[in-house]
Amino acid sequence: MIGVTGASGGIGGRVARHLAERELEQRLIVRDASRAPSLPGAEVAEAPDYGDGEAMRRALAGVATLLLVSAGEHPDRVSLHRSAVDAAAAAGVERVVYTSFVGAAADATFTFARDHFHTEEHIRAAGLGHTFLRDSMYLDYVPFFASAEGVIRGPAGDGRFGAVTRDDVAECAVAALLDPQHEGRTYEVTGRESYTLADAAAILTRVSGREVVYVEETLDEARASRAPSGAPEWEIEGWVTSYAAIADGTLDVVTDTVVRLTGREPKTLPEFLQANPDSWAHLTGGATPS
Repeated sequence: MIGVTGASGGIGGRVARHLAERELEQRLIVRDASRAPSLPGAEVAEAPDYGDGEAMRRALAGVATLLLVSAGEHPDRVSLHRSAVDAAAAAGVERVVYTSFVGAAADATFTFARDHFHTEEHIRAAGLGHTFLRDSMYLDYVPFFASAEGVIRGPAGDGRFGAVTRDDVAECAVAALLDPQHEGRTYEVTGRESYTLADAAAILTRVSGREVVYVEETLDEARASRAPSGAPEWEIEGWVTSYAAIADGTLDVVTDTVVRLTGREPKTLPEFLQANPDSWAHLTGGATPS
């Protein structure tokens, strides 16, 4: 039995569909059963959140291998992850495939990457078999770095990042779940090219037909420009330091992980944009270039 958390979300949902296509036994662990995808042969178990250890333990009973998709942004995400990991250990889960982040470290520039490091450490300490997929930024989100006015703002300097699509991440996760030879390994999952934000702006311009520019900010300018969102300080700091991690080179990583795990090349930004015009429709009012 394979357990899939976040099965109503972007990564977990993709993984669940791949497993269903292979007619494999799986259990979808979701907050709200009514939102779980309807897939042949898939059981559904409900747990309000990772912090509800007893509900997670019940949901994971009988699961041998678990895809643990990291929780959404939260001021104490590590505690939520620890609760889920402890529940998995108590339920008898043998191996966890965890979606981590490139450059995960206790002192990572990107504050949310610190959460991933501490979660990895707890999975090890719990004695669970594990595979860590340290994903780069999602290529799917790059078009949304640009405002409707065609401006990308951030303190990324001329640093580069090896963004990867969620489709490619999901296929790597499936490979890791299905093959026990991946136990004990940590993979950095990236695209096949790295980009500066100026590169991304130029590619968006070329594909959409709408001029997009990158405007560099200082860290303080970035914090100030995001303050009107009303988001809490810890969340804004996470957003800002994601750009800072580009600037300091942490995310300038390109690997062959996708090829090794899936047998095919990951998508590039131009390929993704061409295949997903909805991702940049906010730049053109829904129109596509002639």
